[in-house]
Amino acid sequence: MHFTYTHTRAACYTGYIVQAIVNNLPPLLYATFHAQLGIPLWQLSILISVNFVLQLTVDLLSTVLIDRLGYRGCVVGAHVSSAAGMICLGVLPFIMPPFLGILLSTALMALGGGMIEVIISPMVEALPSKSKSGGMALLHSFYCWGQAAVVLVSTLLLFLIPGMNWRWLPLVWAVIPACNAYLLLRVPIQTLDEEKGKAMPLRELFTSKLFYLFCALMICAGASEIAISQWGSYFAERSLGLKKVVGDIAGPCAFACLMGVGRVCYSIFRKKISLPFLLCVSGASCIACYLVISLSPLPLVSLIACALCGLTVSMMWPGVYSMSSRRIPHGGTAMFALLAFSGDVGCAASPTLMGLLSGNSDAGLSRAFLYMAVFPVLFFLCSFVLLKRKRVLGAPEDKEPQQSDTKNKS
Repeated sequence: MHFTYTHTRAACYTGYIVQAIVNNLPPLLYATFHAQLGIPLWQLSILISVNFVLQLTVDLLSTVLIDRLGYRGCVVGAHVSSAAGMICLGVLPFIMPPFLGILLSTALMALGGGMIEVIISPMVEALPSKSKSGGMALLHSFYCWGQAAVVLVSTLLLFLIPGMNWRWLPLVWAVIPACNAYLLLRVPIQTLDEEKGKAMPLRELFTSKLFYLFCALMICAGASEIAISQWGSYFAERSLGLKKVVGDIAGPCAFACLMGVGRVCYSIFRKKISLPFLLCVSGASCIACYLVISLSPLPLVSLIACALCGLTVSMMWPGVYSMSSRRIPHGGTAMFALLAFSGDVGCAASPTLMGLLSGNSDAGLSRAFLYMAVFPVLFFLCSFVLLKRKRVLGAPEDKEPQQSDTKNKS
């Protein structure tokens, strides 16, 4: 079979689905871990933090790994690690102390998910394309569809099949990264250095005011998104008193679907929308959702706000990626790795802060969401600076380079 860049793009989209499985399957089972295995709330917080701390470590080491293994070696290895972690999640908790088994499985999945996050975005950015920002938004939408599929399929399987043990879920989901690893061994891959020329030295990148602003935006974007996606299922079930199947589908699943819709809509209407202005609107609307989640006395209203939050955060992460690539065009793979590191700092800090601010109680989660609104507030302020102070920061014009999609490397 003759593989083209179309197959490469499809494999990258699937890679983001794999990352969605890594990040969202374990949180769906938190209430089950708590009820069936006796794992307390503070240990659940540790699982989330380990996931993102290991992803942070991969982010920091990624430039060295990519230099030695190349794009292909890193992305294939990431999928193998993700598949191994999912298989272990269905096996280890039943042959060793449950928390240790889940922790080891989480570590394997985190290593794979961290490298996928670092490598997939520059892989897509390097592909021939008519619209870089539209392609980035569409890529990140597949994370949302993956998240929605994980929530919907997993919840319905557990609900519709009486007596089904949760251990089979990760074993079923492991098929996707295993198959995609094979595809990524065969497809053509182009690097950013080939597409945009030699990247700027790290020393020069670290002297850019814009780079630090983008890092701050990524921290806030990661924290704003993960607080809802990681704790939404638990919040709906334990704090709002909803049945698991209702809470998961109406909360985290709807959150993911609306996040995907937002990203697809931007990829379609991108020419009519100012990306810096959209980031400001995203921050402001996310603040409103957090306030409603924490302060509304009506569980239904809080649940709706959880879902709508997916729309408000939809363009935060891919929007910052696109803006950084546009305004620092020679940042290279290292810039994407450092931005991913910044995003994972927010992802690692957010769920841990949620657990601490909740006071280790189900009722305290509403209060924790109120305190966590500080992250969308900071995102709004930073994006406002990006919008209003372009000239002060030394940013070039926001014109996206147009490039034909005629190049097709076999």
